[in-house]
Parts: sequence; structure tokens; C-alpha cells
Amino acid sequence: MILFDFGSHIYGDLILNAYKRLYPTQSSLCQLYRLSTSLLESHTTVMAPPFIGTQSGSINNSWEENYADVDWDNLGFGLTTTDYMYIMKCSMKENFSRGHLTNYGNIEISPSAGVLNYGQGLFEGLKAYRKPDGRIQLFRPEHNALRMQAGARRLRMPSPSVEQFVEAVTQVVLANKRWVPPHGKGSLYVRPLLMGSGSVLGIGPAPEYTFLIFASPIGNFYKGRESLNLLIERDLHRAGPGGTGGIKSITNYSGVYETVAEAKAKGFTDVLFLDAVSGKYIEEVSSCNIFILKDNVISTPATHGTILPGVTRKSIIKLASDMGYQVEERNVPLEDLLNTDEVFCTGTAMVVTPVSSLTYDDTRVEYKTGNKTATHELHAILTGIQTGVIEDKLGWTLPIN
Repeated sequence: MILFDFGSHIYGDLILNAYKRLYPTQSSLCQLYRLSTSLLESHTTVMAPPFIGTQSGSINNSWEENYADVDWDNLGFGLTTTDYMYIMKCSMKENFSRGHLTNYGNIEISPSAGVLNYGQGLFEGLKAYRKPDGRIQLFRPEHNALRMQAGARRLRMPSPSVEQFVEAVTQVVLANKRWVPPHGKGSLYVRPLLMGSGSVLGIGPAPEYTFLIFASPIGNFYKGRESLNLLIERDLHRAGPGGTGGIKSITNYSGVYETVAEAKAKGFTDVLFLDAVSGKYIEEVSSCNIFILKDNVISTPATHGTILPGVTRKSIIKLASDMGYQVEERNVPLEDLLNTDEVFCTGTAMVVTPVSSLTYDDTRVEYKTGNKTATHELHAILTGIQTGVIEDKLGWTLPIN
């Protein structure tokens, strides 16, 4: 097998063949991979607010990076505090206008804040990636902004515009760029929050809102695991019709902590939840979407309000369709899951991760995994685009330096 080494990523025939399926008009390796061979000689700076306290008053935005003191080869999925975060506030009757960078640290909030008392809050998750030439790019950040806006409407909160959201994310990444892992070593996970920070006693929207972004370098979400071993939960449900399962509400996650902890104690990686009405259809794993592949058909549960419309989910649907797979968004019966060829999960943190086995009551089903699967192919293409190894012809990436 011929291997092509770009930085620390080594891709072989698999990516080339898959990429040609997506873009059959490309005729040469140079056209397939247009990677920069030199760094810019000039330096660009992003001016930092005076209160940040840098000696020079600016944050160096050179492509030649001085990295933070991190063991990049052993980076897992956990919080590593970085230098700066972003804060923007507004009242209930106003629109967000101007925010600022500040040193990462604790925030002051009233005990009667809406987010603490009534769970009026949303969060998002996206990543910044370093390309082989050292430059940094985001992946479809406008979709995270739009999803936050949809959630804010449901929870009666003002929200940043798409432009404000993307600009704030860009500022945070550039201010913390020494924490963006080297190419192939991980990514900078960016966590935007929108919360009712104003004081409120009676049940209702808070009078003031805070939009906050922090970031942390991360490695593999399931470090040390190449695939997932899922347990199907019959009795407890992640979301119900008319609820908040379709938005990224902070209230959607802690309700499954106990169930997931019990499953992990039994040796499972995570839990797959069924629909709350009939218990016959699969919905989501605790924090990610799920897909099944049978023959040439890829199916994933439709987003009817109980399932989060994931950005990675949306991207995989497009890539799989372009690769010639028939993709269906539908109600997926449990029986289809138990009689399929491949299963994989998608999400910002886990990207595309294969499922090797699934247990339902006393039934254990195993699925295809490995380098010759559609799951592996989709993962290679998606991560190639995200990290700049594969040319982005879909306009999904946003270079920020």
C-alpha cells in the first residue's frame, strides 16, 4: 500500500480512493492535496484588551507556534485550562452588542440566577484544528451559531447573531492558539455557553443574559478505545415528544448520568436510548447521534424534536450521499439495528466512532469494524477535511489565521 505522509498524519489508498469518489474530476496527487510548503514571513497580531495584561499588549498570531507545555502525545478528553475566555452580556429586552476577551477564571453569578434555579441555559461544542502547515481553521461554526439561536428561541433568551458567534469563537481560538495541538495531535475544543445570568425568583425568563466561551485542548474522546460497546436502555428515556431533546439545553444531560454510570460499571462504553412513546425505535446515545449501515443504505433516526440535529451528523449525511450511499433519515426500529452490518456514532467530540457490539437484554450483537468499513472511510474523509489534509471543496472550513 502506498502511503502519503503529511505532517503527523499518514493516509493511504483508502483516502485517495474515497476522495476520488467524492471528487472524480481530480486528476493528480497535487490536485488532491494542495498543502502549503512554506510559512509566511510576516506576522499578524490580534490586539488584546488592556486588562488582559500581556507585556506587549498584543497576542502574537505567527504561524510559527510556541506551544503550551502539554504532553500532546498523551492528550485525552478532559479540561485543560487555557489563557483567555470571552464574555458578552445583554438584558432581556436588548440584543447582544459587544463582548471582550478576559483572563480565564471563575465568574461571579447570583444564587438566584435563572440558569441556577430553572436551568435556563444552552451550550455548544466545536473544534479548531491545526493544518499540516500550522495554520488554524474552524469547522462549520455557523451551524453551531444557528443551533444556539434555535435553542435560545425555545428557552426565551436573546442570542448572538451568527456573525457575533463566529467572531467570538475566532477571538478565543486566536487568543489561545498556543493551546491548539500540533497537527495530528488533537484539537482545541471550544465551548460556547448562553445562560440566564440575571436574578429571578418566580418561574420565568431571567432579566439578564451572558454569552461566554472557553476552550480546552483535547485528544481522543474515547482514548484507548477503537470502538464502542453499547447497552440499550429500555426503561429510562433521554427525551420525550414536546421536550427539549432537539436543542442543546444544559438540562438534557445530567438526567442520564446514573444510567450511563451503571452501564460503564458493567463494562459498557455508553448507553443507547429508545423513543419514549413506544420503546420500539432507537434515538440517541447519551451524547451523540447514531447511524446504521445495511448493504448500501445508511440510516439515522430523523430529528423530530427528541434528537439533537448534530453538525457532524449533518456532515456525514452529505459525505455519505456524495460517496454513493443511499442515506435515509427515518424512524429506525430496534429490529433494524439488531440486523445491520455496521453501526457508528457521530458527534463533535467523538467525530465518527464505530460500534463493535450492542447488548439488549440477553442479546449481544457484534458489528463490522476495521479499515475496510464505510465507517472508517467516512471518518478518514471527514477528519481529512477538518484538519486540512483533504481539500475542502464543500466550503465547510473557516481559516482564521
